[in-house]
Amino acid sequence: MTVRYLILGAGGQLGRAFRQFLEQQGYEVVACGRAEVDVSSPGALRRVFSATRPDVVINCAAYNHVDLAEREWEQALSVNGTAVKNLALLTREHGAVLVHYSTDYVFDGEKGAPYMISDLPRPLSRYGKSKLIGEEFLRALGDRYYLIRTSWVFGPGKENFITKVLAWAGQREELRIVTDQVSCPTYTRDLVEGTLRLLATGRYGVYHLTNTGYCSRYEWARYILERVGWRGRLVPARSADFGLPAPRPHFSALDNSPLPELLNWEMPPWQDATRRFLAELGFAE
Repeated sequence: MTVRYLILGAGGQLGRAFRQFLEQQGYEVVACGRAEVDVSSPGALRRVFSATRPDVVINCAAYNHVDLAEREWEQALSVNGTAVKNLALLTREHGAVLVHYSTDYVFDGEKGAPYMISDLPRPLSRYGKSKLIGEEFLRALGDRYYLIRTSWVFGPGKENFITKVLAWAGQREELRIVTDQVSCPTYTRDLVEGTLRLLATGRYGVYHLTNTGYCSRYEWARYILERVGWRGRLVPARSADFGLPAPRPHFSALDNSPLPELLNWEMPPWQDATRRFLAELGFAE
């Protein structure tokens, strides 16, 4: 029997990567961006479920504006929290599997070591709180679900840290990048592969899934700029120097255990993932 996938948030980096891969593999895919389905509308969600009868729902829709969420709480909560509650109920009602993505920002960054799935969340920002509320709804109301925390996602189709750094480097001779935010860069193509490998196990639950290893924003920027031959000056900075509204965790790297053992497969290192994406952008080694 052909598996029918419903992708929500199909216009974003991760949604696009899922759509491309699944369609290339010949799966039946219904891909809905915000223009087609506003996930914050219960009626819109119910209509798309009734029309498509999905077997697997991949929720890539999210409110990701970390700083704006400090003053747009209702919007952040609607997309990251309430919509997840409705998806948990609808997938249960329709007998579908739900894949939902959360973030390293549900942690406060004070542990000093990569976070395990058993560690208790303690978000610092309203964005992180909205994502944690979505997690809590899913765990309370969901049936067959994969709750996947990931971090620092990048890939084709949307602005991300790599494309921002390249744009800044094209405009300036000096860049200031923070050293006190450390986490795991994650390439959408690898995240898709890891998710589908996990789906094939039928082992529902909460997981962490990122590229292997971790780095600071500064170290990542330096790696990117070295690969493209930038001749400017990269200056270490602190988060406090920028006066952003939302606090960020200082060390929010995620530990992928037990996935390497469960899947007999490991996500590639973040350096390899970065090189492959730069090659996609036309930067040869």
